[in-house]
Amino acid sequence: MISGFSSTINDDYQLDLWKIIDYGSKIYYDTEVVSYRTLQGGKVHRFNYEAIYDRIKSMSNALESLGIKPGDRIGVLGWNDHRYYESYFSITGIGAVMLELNQRLHISDLDYIIKHSKVKGIFFDDTLYEIANALMKNNDFELSVIMSDDPSKLEDIDGNIKNYEDLIKENMSKREYDEIDEKSAATACYTSGTTGKPKGVYYSHRSLVLHAWGINGVLNFKQDDTFAAIVPLFHVNGWGVHFSATMMGSKIVLPGRYTPESLANILTKEKVTAAAGAPAILIPLLEVLRKMEHKPRFENLRFVSGATEPPLALIKQLKEFGINIIHAYGATETTPLVSVNLPKKKIKELSEELQIENARKQGLPVFGVDIRIVDPSGKDVPWDGKSIGELLIKGFWIAKQYYDDERTKKQFTEDGYWKSGDVATIDENGYIKIVDRIKDLIKSGGEWISSIDLENYLVAHPAVLEASVVGIPHPKWEERPIALVVLKDDYRNGNIDEMGKELISHLLKRFAKWQIPDKIIFVNEIPKSSTGKYDKKTIKNKYKDLFISQ
Repeated sequence: MISGFSSTINDDYQLDLWKIIDYGSKIYYDTEVVSYRTLQGGKVHRFNYEAIYDRIKSMSNALESLGIKPGDRIGVLGWNDHRYYESYFSITGIGAVMLELNQRLHISDLDYIIKHSKVKGIFFDDTLYEIANALMKNNDFELSVIMSDDPSKLEDIDGNIKNYEDLIKENMSKREYDEIDEKSAATACYTSGTTGKPKGVYYSHRSLVLHAWGINGVLNFKQDDTFAAIVPLFHVNGWGVHFSATMMGSKIVLPGRYTPESLANILTKEKVTAAAGAPAILIPLLEVLRKMEHKPRFENLRFVSGATEPPLALIKQLKEFGINIIHAYGATETTPLVSVNLPKKKIKELSEELQIENARKQGLPVFGVDIRIVDPSGKDVPWDGKSIGELLIKGFWIAKQYYDDERTKKQFTEDGYWKSGDVATIDENGYIKIVDRIKDLIKSGGEWISSIDLENYLVAHPAVLEASVVGIPHPKWEERPIALVVLKDDYRNGNIDEMGKELISHLLKRFAKWQIPDKIIFVNEIPKSSTGKYDKKTIKNKYKDLFISQ
């Protein structure tokens, strides 16, 4: 690093998370924040930014009065509602760290996270009391707060537990927030722990504010937008999109605990124009939309899809309802935005078929993110769309290490790149294409097979709802692929053998015979991880002896 001539700009003015809601409440004070708690036994709450900010300030004052200090970690266990949204600002605004707790994790993993991060207090939704109670029994929290629409919930609960709403009422809503060192941790999230114990990533105020600006480059929020926070707020900061929407004064809809049916109703009722979520949410949502008596037509609903590659068939079918998918890529370690598939001018000039083919890619790295692809020796490979290597990532909001974890040495390079574990190509236009996870690539007879490409083409068949492809041991070929397939309701009563043959014929239109799965297994449900991805570790373990025994 070199030092040049000193600037005259106030570079000491910190990028603090609380400044987002402070700005929103002053400029867009009357913009709505809608919180659905109907599936949690509550009601629909309607606030505006000004009222939400008053509640946030009251909670910050309450936390300080209860002894919470800068640097303390507070766990939050809840759904996507107003109290979770407020916690992003109330906890971090006093310099403490908001730890996002994934209720889908096993209790042993949650307990590990609590102990590893040395949590001082916990906020929990009343519907998650059973999980919270187990954690409270195993840990000596100085502060426990229940989040509920029903004040009587406390009557049936033992222990010195505070009521969130009582704390709001008992503390004044007047407060001037202090400047916080922007490099201080604001939030924390742990990886889902599918390979070993969960790994902790602590996000700075600076990284979250810059990341929110990066998201705005993708969704281009405006004040007349309505954003639905569908991504669980405990999952990588809810992808940070609610920060971006708040920056720009967009209406925010928090769906709480939802089903595909309730989500479809919320999207139509609130006239949502922007959202984000994984294909695991989009696939059942599409099925609900198809079955609605009065099929909705959204006005250009911009929907960022991440976590796994959205099948092209899904993209096309959602477009019929006015839902336009924006394919993006990221991870817990990247806050999460790394790349987004926005077409360059030259891509728009291609034939429709080539444009669709390009849409399969994870897209262009956004400003602020630096990427490389390297071979096993660490040497960069060409950006030619053919050469494959591991994707390495560094940038303004990319982690440089895990919290107190020796695995940092294995997953970060000496010059600060995170090793993603994803095998990718980058074409001459700069578009990233994830070929597979390194651990999920299938090596058969010395040749590599992409499970992702097989999955997405299977889902392109009109009968297929979901598909997951894994490689399992084979006595002759080292590994061979098998496919687990969930059929749509309308196709479940047909001849399974004939459907299997039809899917093989379908795959042969695009793949060589040696790449085709040796077996298609029809199931009612595919195992998924706590973040909604296919749990390939579980699938491989279940079927590991299939070919060996034969």
